[in-house]
Amino acid sequence: MDVAVRASAAASAAPAPSRTIATRRPRVGVVKLASCDGCQLTILDVEDHLLEIAERFDIVEFAEATSRRSSGPFDVLLVEGSISTPEQAVEIARLRAEARLLVVIGACATAGGIQALRTAAEHEAFRTAVYPVPAYVDSLATARPVADFVHVDAELRGCPIAPEQLIELLTSLSTGRRPQLPDQAVCLECKRRRIPCVVVARGLPCLGPVTRTGCGAICPAFGRGCYGCFGPREGANTAGLAQAFVTGAAASDGERGRDPVDVGRLFAGFTGATAPFRSVTDALGGRPTLPLRATLASPPETLREGPPTWGDRSAIDAPGTPGRTDPGPATSNEETHGPRR
Repeated sequence: MDVAVRASAAASAAPAPSRTIATRRPRVGVVKLASCDGCQLTILDVEDHLLEIAERFDIVEFAEATSRRSSGPFDVLLVEGSISTPEQAVEIARLRAEARLLVVIGACATAGGIQALRTAAEHEAFRTAVYPVPAYVDSLATARPVADFVHVDAELRGCPIAPEQLIELLTSLSTGRRPQLPDQAVCLECKRRRIPCVVVARGLPCLGPVTRTGCGAICPAFGRGCYGCFGPREGANTAGLAQAFVTGAAASDGERGRDPVDVGRLFAGFTGATAPFRSVTDALGGRPTLPLRATLASPPETLREGPPTWGDRSAIDAPGTPGRTDPGPATSNEETHGPRR
């Protein structure tokens, strides 16, 4: 059931408000999972509409903006970020039960984001390369979009989301109509804005023909190819576009085809884990990988087994420890174990 149907059903079920009684504002929550907070910041950046949003909606949970907190229930819940840890998998199920309408926002929540490009086989290698103590990090083998775990009522794509689409969604929710979100190619947006095609004019590879519009074609406007931030549009012929890049059919005059590995890398971006994009990358030899090595960071707690213990410096003060400087005999308990808490 889509957003418009749910909103209409809720509106018809509610009693008609009296002129002397104020209509209850919908309770709205904004939460994040594994993400960079960019989509939440986009919500705060719609400055001209913030007061109107606050008048129409009761924002009860939005840690990025207010100390007011709520665990539910929510009439509308905006969720940013992918599911990357066991705790998040449990939390999203709880949030789904508390939300009448659950809307995922951004490439991480809708497609898994950059972190979803990591495969299960690379899980341990990434943990060892990023974290000094990998054993302290409890993460899932793969990062996945919210829809893989719970039912999603609507989605706003992008990295980050488009402010205009956010306003359109909130307006449709408040009026009980279907959101008017485009599913056209970025190429059409370039035509509307009279932006020269970067493939024809500059010979650059561009994912505009297979990517849903929403960003305003910002990358082609600055002479760069589309990176596919808003993900594949419905029915996108990604295999055909990739073949055109490889054979040179999409190149400008005098240009030859591109290396298949480079073409595969084009599709392995912000929404590279989506099926239409990942199928191209896999068909062209898989996502290019980089050799990973363990992090060089060596905090004191890595020099001993088990979690760190406050005040115990035996592991780093032992004679012969590399980099140790002997401070001389301690004159007080505080000098040996640190200040008393």
